[in-house]
Amino acid sequence: MWVDHAGMTLYTFDKDAGGKSMCNGECATNWPPLLVKADDEAAKDKWTVIERDDGKKQWAYDGKPLYTFIKDKKAGDKTGDGVKDVWHIAKP
Repeated sequence: MWVDHAGMTLYTFDKDAGGKSMCNGECATNWPPLLVKADDEAAKDKWTVIERDDGKKQWAYDGKPLYTFIKDKKAGDKTGDGVKDVWHIAKP
């Protein structure tokens, strides 16, 4: 499974489409997007950068924007997998 720099599980959202995040507002509070940091390496291979509705840059893999989950408290937690049947662990 994919994880962020802190080892937190990354997720995809079934409602995202066409390389666009549909998780904004309260959704993005509960499912924080994996934002691009200034010192991140450039996107390559299947890794891409998308622009969110708020103008921030978010990482995507194979066209799917990536998120963490507010209820995951430590590295390796996977409590967001299967939530509402639309959230899934991101895998290569």
